[in-house]
Amino acid sequence: MDTTSVAPASRLPRLDETGRSLLFTDARTANTFADTPVSDEELAAVWELAKWPPTAANTQPLRVLFVRTPEAKARLVGHMSEGNRTKTESAPVSAVLAVDTDFHEHIPEIFPVNPALRDVLADAPARRDEMGRFSADLQIGYFLLAVRAEGLVAGPMAGFDGEAIDKDFFPDGRFKTLLVVNIGHPGENAWFPRLPRLAHEHAVQYA
Repeated sequence: MDTTSVAPASRLPRLDETGRSLLFTDARTANTFADTPVSDEELAAVWELAKWPPTAANTQPLRVLFVRTPEAKARLVGHMSEGNRTKTESAPVSAVLAVDTDFHEHIPEIFPVNPALRDVLADAPARRDEMGRFSADLQIGYFLLAVRAEGLVAGPMAGFDGEAIDKDFFPDGRFKTLLVVNIGHPGENAWFPRLPRLAHEHAVQYA
């Protein structure tokens, strides 16, 4: 039989209710963290999941800095807004998520169908910046789901001095901070009350 003529399965497997709960319906943003450590293996596993979903031309511009040591954590806390400092101090790990402004250098390796795109983007910094930030923002969403899939909780925070973080942790200027995410296991009173979500009729249309 010519296997190329065989139709693919009409349906993929569906995530069961336990998986849906873990990733979506019961998942929460953590505001306090337990002392339980997060291992290097767990952090590596988070990235091994987060790296797979799509980005524009497979460019994968997101870069992750896992901040764990007391010295590095103290530096990071100093760049957070006052309301986010206690959360960041209590988390075993804080991930600084940044965009690589020179992500195009990897294109011949990761987008071999069009390696010339590297040179196109090298000569178009505005287009490169737009493309990089768009795809890095997509990857941030994947990253948060990957944290949850590993049985950890995430506390994403936008309150920080991005320029100060870049100067401190990325002094060569290549990476630009987009988000800080605290990672660990939930501590005491970790959850704020669940806020409402928009109803289907307010958010969804069909054409």
